[in-house]
Amino acid sequence: MEPIVRKTYYSISEASDLTGLKPHVLRYWESQFDVLSPTKNSGGNRVYRAREIETILLVKRLLYEKRFTIAGARKELARMRSEGEIAERRKVNAAPALLAAIRDELDALRRELTIPAADESASDESAP
Repeated sequence: MEPIVRKTYYSISEASDLTGLKPHVLRYWESQFDVLSPTKNSGGNRVYRAREIETILLVKRLLYEKRFTIAGARKELARMRSEGEIAERRKVNAAPALLAAIRDELDALRRELTIPAADESASDESAP
């Protein structure tokens, strides 16, 4: 997963990377959930705002973790919207994904910057 860089708009491939979902799933969910409606740029490509990425993560949690059906997730989102808690829930669901992305990026950076120990490089040189 790529780190979440705060931008105004994200392409569908960036949204896919950030959410861990394939682009065809994002397009399908657009047709099933009225809260997901990315705009299109002048080239006709979908562009997602941070709010929509957070909503995608909320829908993903409802479907994959809480095991809602699509109809059930729609009802739950409608309930959240009517009670005014959807914005809060989006933020709560985005935070773990953001932290996981940051942790993954830091781990990759640490691996890249770590110098191999002296005993590891010596054993590599003595191998046939």
